[in-house]
Amino acid sequence: MTNAEMPIVANPPAAKQHGHAHKERRWQDYFTFNTDHKVIGIQYLVTSFIFYLIGGVMADVMRTELATPASDLVPPEMYNNLLTLHGTIMIFMWIVPAGAGLGNYLIPLMIGARDMAFPKLNALAFWMIPIGGVMLVGSLLIEAPQAGWTSYPPLSLVSGKVGEGIWIFSLLILGTSSILGAINFLTTILKMRVPSMGLNDMPVFCWSMLSTSALILLSTPVLAGALILLAFDLLVGTAFFNPLGGGDPIVYQHMFWFYSHPAVYIMILPLFGAISDIIPVHSRKPLFGYRAVAYSSVAIAFLGLIVWAHHMFTSGTPAWLRMFFMITTMVIAVPTGIKIFSWLGTMWGGKISLNSAMLFAMGFVGMFVIGGISGVMVASVPFDIHVHDTYFIVAHLHYVLFGGSVFGIFAAIYHWFPKMTGRMMNEPLGQIHFVLTLIGMNLTFMPMHKLGLMGMNRRIAMYDPRFTSLNQMATVGAYILAVSTFPFLINAIWSWWKGKPAADNPWNALTLEWMTTSPPAIENFEVLPVITHGPYDYGVDPEHDNRENEPPLTSPELQPDSSPLS
Repeated sequence: MTNAEMPIVANPPAAKQHGHAHKERRWQDYFTFNTDHKVIGIQYLVTSFIFYLIGGVMADVMRTELATPASDLVPPEMYNNLLTLHGTIMIFMWIVPAGAGLGNYLIPLMIGARDMAFPKLNALAFWMIPIGGVMLVGSLLIEAPQAGWTSYPPLSLVSGKVGEGIWIFSLLILGTSSILGAINFLTTILKMRVPSMGLNDMPVFCWSMLSTSALILLSTPVLAGALILLAFDLLVGTAFFNPLGGGDPIVYQHMFWFYSHPAVYIMILPLFGAISDIIPVHSRKPLFGYRAVAYSSVAIAFLGLIVWAHHMFTSGTPAWLRMFFMITTMVIAVPTGIKIFSWLGTMWGGKISLNSAMLFAMGFVGMFVIGGISGVMVASVPFDIHVHDTYFIVAHLHYVLFGGSVFGIFAAIYHWFPKMTGRMMNEPLGQIHFVLTLIGMNLTFMPMHKLGLMGMNRRIAMYDPRFTSLNQMATVGAYILAVSTFPFLINAIWSWWKGKPAADNPWNALTLEWMTTSPPAIENFEVLPVITHGPYDYGVDPEHDNRENEPPLTSPELQPDSSPLS
């Protein structure tokens, strides 16, 4: 997109225009019911990272248990508790909220809005996360769930009412939070862009949040329905899923996976968007195939709704239905592949800066490709039947969710940290963090492919001694992953407090969030920034690569309404 195609848009200060203004920001705001989307975004990110540490400690206890074939560290019941809580926490309280945190912080800034459409609803959605999380982790003190993060009946109906009840109600709270957030994102993106910004002018991150929000609204209510029916079976004695009363547990699996497979894309799509924004900046090249990348997010969201039964190839699914879901699952690799080739095409011949953000972005691409290839393998019915419920599935899941999501989250934090705090992160510490994470991740999860092919079942605390050496290798990798968090923690805390002050636009990026101060003003923009180029026009005009922040122009004739709706 060229300068000539983009109109100039400007706006007077929000406080003067709408009389809507947040109070001056204080440190106490991060611990209160605050309606500023930037505060809420950071609340999401910090809270989710705390749960990442809690889930990580649980994973290390399990890996220590698995260092030897016998069950000699924690009782089997406690191992099941940790297994259930680790999976639930990492998905529902780390990756999903972290994506929501990035969206909360970035979406209004990227589209030139003052805030999210419904600020109070936004704050309410956030505070449901710590409530649900504390309930779930607190269950360890009373009676923790132990039926696994899938909570399949009839196991979940006989493994302890209190723990299972807490698990169900925690997830209902977290799911409600997710739905409220999705409504807010959809309304904000569709209604509050600056008037000159068409859908095809948005950064890809906005497209990814648009697709993610639609996916949440279509799939999460189905999980909520399954959980409510399961609660009735558990607490009231109905038999929707209980085979002893004539219920069908397979129906629960259908309802659970109708949400939980799209949940993979709910977790990964925001990071796809973030990576699509990070790579062009640090490669100094336009995003290769912008529209294909943007529309592929929509295609992934649609296809994500019709692949759930590939998790149930061994659950008595008819052969003809297996074929349908095998094909749809394999087809979803096409829009995903479009993104991969776009990122490679963007980097090809670019002036790549190997800073921490770019290293994690490149690590994201590499790890996700491995997870994607094994995903195509398990989409094949014969192969899936062979490795079902083995450690091959554990390896695939973690290459997608840890290699994909976690690398993407760290890439996003290193990239947008200067905007959020006004300070730069320490590069050597960031690079140490990347190297340790890359080594730890591959040492932990790569051996699991072979363990799965050799026949080691997942979700067990004891195993055949012939699997010992590979399990010990994975345990060492898990320890390295645990150590890798320390340089990040030190870096984030120290840099936020005493880091080198950041310019408003330290990367010379072109998207709107970089056109305001670092950290942004209370109402984001004193005047809305001028749109003079596309979001990825690096190298199109040599002036873009050399320019510092341009002062936004004002134009009283053009006054878009970007104030919150409530």
